[in-house]
Amino acid sequence: MRGSDELLAQTGAVSNGSVMSPAPNHADNNNDAKKVKLDTKNPGAPSRVIHIRNIPNEVTEAEIVHLGIPFGKVTNVLVLKGKNQAFLEMSDEVSATTMVNYFTNCTAQLRGRAVYVQFSNHKELKTDQTHSNANPSAQAALQAAQALVNQTDTQGGPNTVLRVIVEHMIYPVTLDVLYQIFSRVGKVLKIVTFTKNNTFQALIQYPDVVTAQAAKMTLDGQNIYNACCTLRIEYSKLSNLNVKYNNDKSRDYTNPNLPTGDPALDSALAIGGAPGVLASPFAAMHGLSSPLTAAYGASPAGGMPFTGMPLAGVTPTAAALGAAGIRLPGQPSPNCVLLVSNLNEEMVTPDALFTLFGVYGDVQRVKILFNKKDNALVQMSEPHQTQLAISHLDKMKTWGKQIRVTLSKHQTVQLPKEGQPDAGLTKDYSNSPLHRFKKPGSKNYQNIYPPSATLHLSNIPPTVDEEQIKDAFAHAGASVKAFKFFPKDRKMALIQLGSVEEAIAALIKMHNFQLSDSSHLRVSFSKSTI
Repeated sequence: MRGSDELLAQTGAVSNGSVMSPAPNHADNNNDAKKVKLDTKNPGAPSRVIHIRNIPNEVTEAEIVHLGIPFGKVTNVLVLKGKNQAFLEMSDEVSATTMVNYFTNCTAQLRGRAVYVQFSNHKELKTDQTHSNANPSAQAALQAAQALVNQTDTQGGPNTVLRVIVEHMIYPVTLDVLYQIFSRVGKVLKIVTFTKNNTFQALIQYPDVVTAQAAKMTLDGQNIYNACCTLRIEYSKLSNLNVKYNNDKSRDYTNPNLPTGDPALDSALAIGGAPGVLASPFAAMHGLSSPLTAAYGASPAGGMPFTGMPLAGVTPTAAALGAAGIRLPGQPSPNCVLLVSNLNEEMVTPDALFTLFGVYGDVQRVKILFNKKDNALVQMSEPHQTQLAISHLDKMKTWGKQIRVTLSKHQTVQLPKEGQPDAGLTKDYSNSPLHRFKKPGSKNYQNIYPPSATLHLSNIPPTVDEEQIKDAFAHAGASVKAFKFFPKDRKMALIQLGSVEEAIAALIKMHNFQLSDSSHLRVSFSKSTI
């Protein structure tokens, strides 16, 4: 069955290519929509005018235009919001036919709602000054579409593989975050991530050129988080990605049985907690959501939910970094539990892990495995905090060993039952006063950095001088290379130690160290050096 797009001549909107005199009252498009004549009997021949039904009330002209951009030049647009319908005029019938055929096999989505794409009975879309294409928003949408097409023409022909560069990456961007974002445009087949010229980059492969082009035009220039992590997208010279391993750097979603390429990780998978990112090819099933995906609405991979919406107002708080990300129907709760392996059994304690992982989120519980004490489970309060910890602590040398940090298969860390022997290996920190991020929108989110040899110290009382602080760190086993108070705020200082590993050990020992009767030292990693 096919819904009709016939408009009566007296609406002044469309009449087989002729502009009619407008009706006396054209305050908004609802007047036109009320006069739509429904005719479901005639399917209509191919036309360069496309009729789109079941659109959400709040959809903009830009979102309608974005549906057509991958298939060719869009020359006109008309939105009839009162009737939940829209018209899109392409430059030629070939482009329109390609679009209709594509969405016959793959349901189009706008803001999470399925919309229906078909040929219009009209051969040309002509509108007068009372209709939406004369509005600034419609004109801007058409101009922006043409600019995108022109940009594509100058960068080379479309390809199924996109090269993605993440600029201004203040917050970590993982393979799974990219999957979540790019799968909103269509089915992602493969992803390979790498760092080149100190910039995080990725190659992302789609099944066809149309979907890849749609992803480029929809996502290029968007920010994953507010004012940072900007996506720059161009076509790759490669036509196919050869993925050998499924791990945190590369993934072939068409072949989930590939090895990880890391014997230590394979061993960890076997004993106590398969990383969620490897257990399933769908990262969304593990709560690895992103505010950019939230802006596009929930839709299954393979759909094409274009919105063209700016991402204003997205902030890198707990909500923005993923806690408030979308969740598909039937999706399990996001995983907040980390598996930490290859630990130094002689040095590790629950309190030490609480302090170290507490730099990247609020640790709720820690459990060192009773029968394998070089492994531990760390439960964070939010899914995005697990990603921060993985990004910054995985493969970091700690207490002489390179630790591994991955997602666990466990949803929570179970406390031992009363009377059950535990030897103090499990601790609950849910009510700890030392949580750094318990306040919504905490400024501490803006000061998250990877481990470094320079530590940032705060909450220093005026009675404590430089020598006392240096002596305290030396007593903790650190070799102090440099020290500097902040010129305008003597409550803060930087201290530079001999190595990153030394700084990690010093942070674990010295965070919350009592400097005076009423002051405890606060320690975090610094982006600066002395």
